[in-house]
Amino acid sequence: MTAPTPALTQMYGPAFAADPQRAYEQLRRHGAVAPVEIAPGIEALLVTDYQAALDLLRDTDTFSKDSRAWQATVPPDCPLLPVLAYRPTALFSDGETHARYRAVITDGLALIEPHRVQRDVAQVAHQLIDGFAAVGTADLISQYATRLTASVFTTGFGVPDEDSAPMIDAITGLIESTGQARAAYGKLVEIVTAMVAERRERPRHDLTSWFVTHPIGLDDDEVIRQITLTLIAGHEPTTNLIGNALLRLLTDARYAGSLFGGAMTAHQAIDEVLWHEPPLANLSAHYPRYDITFHGREIKAGTLMLVSYAAANSQAAPPTDGPELRSGESAHLAWAAGPHACPARDPALLIAITAIEQLTSRLSDLELATPADHLLWRPGPFHRALVHLPVHFAPAAP
Repeated sequence: MTAPTPALTQMYGPAFAADPQRAYEQLRRHGAVAPVEIAPGIEALLVTDYQAALDLLRDTDTFSKDSRAWQATVPPDCPLLPVLAYRPTALFSDGETHARYRAVITDGLALIEPHRVQRDVAQVAHQLIDGFAAVGTADLISQYATRLTASVFTTGFGVPDEDSAPMIDAITGLIESTGQARAAYGKLVEIVTAMVAERRERPRHDLTSWFVTHPIGLDDDEVIRQITLTLIAGHEPTTNLIGNALLRLLTDARYAGSLFGGAMTAHQAIDEVLWHEPPLANLSAHYPRYDITFHGREIKAGTLMLVSYAAANSQAAPPTDGPELRSGESAHLAWAAGPHACPARDPALLIAITAIEQLTSRLSDLELATPADHLLWRPGPFHRALVHLPVHFAPAAP
């Protein structure tokens, strides 16, 4: 009698969101690469080993980022397609095409002056804090991290005020990969399409105009896709990085009494989050160009392979069981690696550090308003993100 096939680990729903590290530990029993279910009926292979992750991320000869062959094998209403379906962007391209798209993004991000980022983030932070300082309670996700990051990115790209909230709702909706993800992505494209058309006629001093007028000469669809990619990859992970780092500051005993600590304390909290709770936990979709053997597993051409930054990091992370905060010898993978490593690392770090510094300098007696183990995490295979982060503090004058 044939033994039944064991159920695949499901990387969606509240159980996985509540304790993903437990799932990663179970997946390691399969070796460096493990089969998973990332949506009902949708299977993938997840790389959980640090060295295997680096090998995949750096090997452009064996692995492609083009998802079209895999995409043809899943239902057209698959909720993962808004994240994984092919589009003419740097994320889904290889070789010269990837280099062309990425140059537009990196050149645009290079225009962002660090001192202006700090100034703008500080200004928005104080406006947001003024909105709840006198109350003595706040949700640091919805009232602070989300709104602050949204303001920075929508201002940078020149998003009309009336489109800012719908745009952020769309980005949040598509990354959660629910049944509404397709409509969410459509809304995002609709907003950016209107912006690109307007900038073709009347360029401004903003990133949208830079993408439109870049010397490489992208067509309108290419411009729209690079902008949507940059907005998605910029807003969602940065928001979650701020939230996850604030949670660590509020719950880790090694930070007790150190909310006055300034930049180093914020930087250390963020560094540990990037190692242990990376806001983008699983992604870097790759597809073997041909049948391969990879770290002991036979893999067919075109198979969807994802990298678990969270699982891989846990193998190489520096210890956190002592009184001191230490850095490891290995580099964490929260920004991925290889030619597709995140190009927005520096501005994202600067936004997050400045946001935390401003908050903790104004409200140094922040405390969680609910036990940490009662906090809810947003479901979805790709991110590590809190639903809410309720706090209380002594009311302060704006």
